Amino acid sequence: MPVIKDVVCTLCGCLCDDLEATVEDNKITKVGKACKLGRAKTMGPFLHERIEKPMIRENGELKECSYDEAITKAAEILVAAKRPMSYGWCSTSCEAIEKAIMLAEETGSLIDSTANVCHGPSALAAQEKGAPSCSLGTAKNYADLIIFWGCNPVHAHPRHQTRYSTMAKGAFTPNGKKDKKMVVVDPRNTDTAKKADMLLQLKPGTDYVLIEALRAIVNGHEDILPDEIAGLPKTKVVELAEMCKAAKFGIIYFGMGITQTRGRYKSGDNVASLISDLNQITKFVMIGMRGHYNVTGFGQVASWETGFPMAIDFSRGYPYYNPGETGTNDVLMRREVDAFITGAADPGAHFPQESIKHLFNIPAIQVDGYANPTTEFSDVVIPAAIAGVECDGTAYRMDCQPIRMKKLVETTFKSDEEILTEMIAKVRELKGNGANGGA
Repeated sequence: MPVIKDVVCTLCGCLCDDLEATVEDNKITKVGKACKLGRAKTMGPFLHERIEKPMIRENGELKECSYDEAITKAAEILVAAKRPMSYGWCSTSCEAIEKAIMLAEETGSLIDSTANVCHGPSALAAQEKGAPSCSLGTAKNYADLIIFWGCNPVHAHPRHQTRYSTMAKGAFTPNGKKDKKMVVVDPRNTDTAKKADMLLQLKPGTDYVLIEALRAIVNGHEDILPDEIAGLPKTKVVELAEMCKAAKFGIIYFGMGITQTRGRYKSGDNVASLISDLNQITKFVMIGMRGHYNVTGFGQVASWETGFPMAIDFSRGYPYYNPGETGTNDVLMRREVDAFITGAADPGAHFPQESIKHLFNIPAIQVDGYANPTTEFSDVVIPAAIAGVECDGTAYRMDCQPIRMKKLVETTFKSDEEILTEMIAKVRELKGNGANGGA
């Protein structure tokens, strides 16, 4: 039985690259070293029902068709639209993301990633204040103070603590957990918090206030603070500030408790300011706990292709960016969009009700390996190969390190990159024939 080593897990932003996959008769039968979630994701094509054939909706029912028919229909929808929208592309390869951006440019579309409803504010914060960071390897080897702020890696990133943070043995932390302190800042007493040396269980939505208080203490202005801060006793906040100043190398891993609570990108901005203050005393960095395995990759590819990380509008013939105006839910809520394409994402399960209502009323295209709630309102459904299992490609880890994904088995499904490449060619053909479009 052939065992493929150094397989990349395409579940979360950790992109663990040490998995071992056993392949028998072109089927993965066993995955070693992965967490339960990663094992299920890698074996997913052989455990879960797939979208078997491309489909086009006729008289309210999805009917099977060929790839060429589905791609042609999708291209016709996009070319005929005046305000098309492309969304998702964070659970596929960077090569496919590049093609999705090219398709958006060809059709004068808006294009946005899943980051817009999770870590998008981190990008805005980095643009405004920077993001002092490092690789996960550096953090593993050096960090003796680890702060998980507004995230729960025990469930969301199961191998993060053993591979990169709390329990990992590093060059300057050879005893692993014994050489480190772990702090959790969260309104909830999560399973991650239960493992911490200190839990700051703040009031929901007061993260910005707590960060400001920590900055005041670090900068020698403890005396101006009240006895209670963000629902916590001042003494506990002072204790954390002193721990930060005493650390040889500290890191804040932050999640949606920072990016999607009151303050949004300003909270991320303030974390960067706190890191800057602490770097006057010791060494401190920050890393966002990214969810989809290549959501970081979308931001990277979009930035080098257009200058912007998400919420990009090509309707003017060049990239325009204004989050809050050009984000997916912004335009859906305003009923601006008249065609929608989504890939490697499931807006049907995660978007607000008002956005979903509008999606039911416009032509929608789905490119995905599995049926999901988005399939229920899609007019064209195109099945895709699973990146990192059925096709190769590149993805970016949460620390912005590119990782190459391997192809493990053969498949008859087209990859996202192939589908989008063919769709671009069809769009150009239709536009060349004088079709009306939004580009």
